[in-house]
Formats: sequence, C-alpha cells, structure tokens
Amino acid sequence: MTTLRQGGDAGAERACRRGAAPAARVAGLVAALLLAAAGAQAAPVNVRDDGGQVLTLPAPARRVVAVSPHLAEMVFAAGGGDRLVGVMRYSDFPPEAARLPVIGDAFAVNLEAVAALKPDLLLVWRSGVNPRQQQRLRTLGVPVYESETTSVEGIADTLRRLGRLLGTEPAAEAAAAQTETAWAQLRARHAGRPPVRVFYQLWHEPLMTVNQGHLIDQAIRACGGVNVFAQQPGLTPTVSWEAAVATNPQVVVTGAARDEPPHLEGWQRFSRVEAVQQHRLKVLDGHRLARMTPRFVEGAQALCSAIDSAR
Repeated sequence: MTTLRQGGDAGAERACRRGAAPAARVAGLVAALLLAAAGAQAAPVNVRDDGGQVLTLPAPARRVVAVSPHLAEMVFAAGGGDRLVGVMRYSDFPPEAARLPVIGDAFAVNLEAVAALKPDLLLVWRSGVNPRQQQRLRTLGVPVYESETTSVEGIADTLRRLGRLLGTEPAAEAAAAQTETAWAQLRARHAGRPPVRVFYQLWHEPLMTVNQGHLIDQAIRACGGVNVFAQQPGLTPTVSWEAAVATNPQVVVTGAARDEPPHLEGWQRFSRVEAVQQHRLKVLDGHRLARMTPRFVEGAQALCSAIDSAR
C-alpha cells in the first residue's frame, strides 16, 4: 500500500510538472495582454480644436476644468463627468456639476483655484472667455482645448472630440448620434409648414435679438419660422422698439431661467402687433436654447411648439 501511495504521489508530481509549462505560458500571455491594454490606454491623443490647433495629450485626460457652464454639461454628456474637477459659476446641469469646485464666472477666472485642482486639460469657450483671460490660463502650462460651436452638427462633433480627449468614445458617440437623429427628426416634422414671423428676445434693455449666424436662428428655421432680424449685422444685434414693432411678429419668444422674470411686459404697449393681439408671448427654458449642448434640441422642440401656436 505504501508503494502504491508513493507511486501515486510521484505520478501526480510528474503531471504537475508537465502542466506547469502551459500554465506559465498562459500566465505570461495574460500579463502581456494586460500590458498591451495598459499601453493602449496610455497612447497619445491628438484632437484638433475649433481654434484650428492640434491638441496632443500623452493619455486621455483625467482631471478636467470646464471654463463655461455648457462645456461642463458637454463633458457629462460625453461620458466624462467623473473626470471633471472644476467648473464655472452657473454650471448647474446635470445636478452633479453644481457640486464641483467653482473657479470663476463670466467676468474673471481664478488662476490660483484652477492651478490648485491640478488639471491635465482645460476646456475653454473661445468667444465666451476674453483673450486676456485665455492668455492667463495658458500660462499655467496645461493643455487648452478651444470650443466654438455654431451648429447642431458642431455639438455632435464636439461630443466626439471630447470622447477622444477623455477616453470615453462609446458614450460620446452614442450621445452624438442621438443628437443628430433627434435634430433630423425635428427638421423633417416641420419641413414645408407655413412660415411664421418670429422675434426672439435675447434681452429687453436694450432690446436684443439674434441674427442668422446664431444657433437659435437655426432652431427658428428648423421649426419653419422666419427670424425677422436674420439679416442684421452682428450675432446678437441691438434693435429699436420701433423697428421690432414694424416687423409685426406673429410670435415673440424669449428664454429665461426658472428664477428670473421673462421681461416681456414691454410688448404689451403695442396692441397692434399680432403676437400681442393673439397672446403669443412665449417663455422657454433659456438654458436649453442658449447652451450649445444636446439639450439644445429639446429647447428647439419647445420653440417649435410656440411657433406652431401661430399656425
């Protein structure tokens, strides 16, 4: 019995030795695959921004500061919310953005606060941050991505580029594709409908509106509306009340946040204006239409409903 037991142990030992080589090879292969995956994740990222500059990161960004509320929202939409470490005042969507450290507002950016967050990427709204502030931000030595979105196609493209910068391509691509599909469906639904004269009130004192270069104008046209000041020079032209009344808009629309008045009472002085006669002074969620994010399409759908009320 002892001989048999010893022989069995010896056979088991030989079997283990024979299996050791394949096991070692498998372990080595797994280690190599993990190393290759880690190398792929750390591969350099190259993206051209809206300023025409090619931005190169040694690896996808992990600590991002968004120097605009809409860019903070875009980071979340692209699937990189967990990489966002600093935002501007009024960054309130999604709610998680409002809980992040604030590094400035439309008037000034606190460079010390930015530096303390140790970011590896700054997202800057090109026309929303004055050139002097942009230059000061660049002195931090952190890569800067300049964003300037002027169309829904640009929103989708920005999502895809952010996905590359953040290493979240699948989520970013899904958000971009959904935005493009929703926009195409909205345009198709309203194609060929009777035109409606629209005045979009951007501000009330002085009276300001948008021209054909503004993203809001694209929403008006997609809804089958006619922007009565589309041909004015300047993206957000100031117009007189006399000129606005003379266009006799069928709908007057403004955007406002929940905690601010819409300031449409000035129109009540002009009872001969069709929009006033027919009670078509409409207030929409200003953040959806004013911010260049996927929610813009939701804002455009609400605008279309306002315009449809005149048909």
